[in-house]
Amino acid sequence: MTLRIGPIEVDPPVVLAPMAGVTNAPFRRLCRRFGGGLYVSEMVLARAYLEGNERTAQMVAFGDDERPRSLQLYGVDPADVGEAVARLTALDGVDHIDLNFGCPAAKVTRKGGGAAIPARPALLAAIVRAAVQAATPALVPVTVKFRVGIDESLSTFLTTGRIAEDEGAAAVALHARTAEQHYAGSADWSAIAALKEHVRSIPVLGNGDVFEGHDGPRMLAETGCDGIVVGRGCLGRPWLFRDLACAFAGRPVPPPPLLGEVLAVLTDHARMLVDWFGEHRGCRELRKHTGWYLKGYAVGPEARRSLASVSSIDELDALLASLPPDLAPEPGVGRMVRGHSNGPRRVVLPAGWLDHPDDAAPPVGADVLVSGG
Repeated sequence: MTLRIGPIEVDPPVVLAPMAGVTNAPFRRLCRRFGGGLYVSEMVLARAYLEGNERTAQMVAFGDDERPRSLQLYGVDPADVGEAVARLTALDGVDHIDLNFGCPAAKVTRKGGGAAIPARPALLAAIVRAAVQAATPALVPVTVKFRVGIDESLSTFLTTGRIAEDEGAAAVALHARTAEQHYAGSADWSAIAALKEHVRSIPVLGNGDVFEGHDGPRMLAETGCDGIVVGRGCLGRPWLFRDLACAFAGRPVPPPPLLGEVLAVLTDHARMLVDWFGEHRGCRELRKHTGWYLKGYAVGPEARRSLASVSSIDELDALLASLPPDLAPEPGVGRMVRGHSNGPRRVVLPAGWLDHPDDAAPPVGADVLVSGG
């Protein structure tokens, strides 16, 4: 099955979700080795990019062989978003822009940013419109990612999908949880189906609880959506993209790997990070990944602690050499949750935020550093 997002063909119909501190260029390269799809960068703040933030500049860097160049952008001011999109496409060669309206972080929503923006449809429309107009949509598609709503009492996803469609977005992606849920509980795939019924002229992608290869075709079958977005399921398991490709092609999905195969991928990941960031930072970036790779493998707490503080490639090689390569994983290893699991948490909004849905004024202070959606 092939997914088309503007001029971009995505086959199989699988998209890597932007994850702060994770989906950098080395991780995207590692995932691409396992299968086709669309691999989106870490989220970049429009304001930080325009101000020339050094760390942001590195976040918008892509490998020489990386095409299409896909980037997620976060902003609360239509003018900032439009200017950032214009620069990213003209100067940095970005081929696809994804807009984040799903961040549930309290420090963001209490100032009117992230998942709070869909509760103000006029502001949402202005931001999407600015991005689409700046991107030349026939060449650079703009997509929109969002959540079901603020909480069970305030659903925003159908209105958000319609606005994105009306303003020229090339596709929409729904994380099938509310902002209140954060990352707890089960994703509500019925919301994805409802959005697909509501949004007819552009592709609808589903996000949430895709942990194993067969989950991809199952989500399409159960919801009618056009593609899937993979987040936490690939943490420490980049071969999930191979498994999804097999499942979509009707081929058998390989069994979970033995520890030796896992460690070989971990080692490749480490060297990619070091090549990109240098040894000191590359090893620091690797540390959070080691626990995800070893999830479900009985290697013992001492090995986990040592790997979580590794500081050089030589040290990493020595630690990994001490682990049994023929160790099989525990049953159900693929469905063990990695990454965020916090929630539910009450969503705090600015005073009177819900009283003025037609107010398109950018919220003050909501363009702080945020992550996820």
